[in-house]
Amino acid sequence: MKFVIAVTILCTIAMGVALVYGFGFGGGWGEVRVLMDYPWFVVSLVDVYVGFIFFAFWIAAREKPVHSIIWILLLMTLGNIIACIYLLYAIKTAKPLPLTQSKSKAQTELI
Repeated sequence: MKFVIAVTILCTIAMGVALVYGFGFGGGWGEVRVLMDYPWFVVSLVDVYVGFIFFAFWIAAREKPVHSIIWILLLMTLGNIIACIYLLYAIKTAKPLPLTQSKSKAQTELI
């Protein structure tokens, strides 16, 4: 789990740097209008938002309605940096699975 947390933290930092770069040096909607002429840009955009939708379903299944609405709105507007932050939050607040609390028969047979 430490590896997942470390990778998620690195991804969060990378997304933060990318967002600062994009907002600081990008041309905003003018660039998006130009990129919409490229089919693979459109495919990438659809791919990202399909992923957002599936991630949003996971958030909605875990959270109270008001909290899930806030998380999902943040996800849809700020992107995967919110997915990274939510993943860290979900790991921190997750309850252990029953198999991790005590050794199962299969786990003891492997030892």
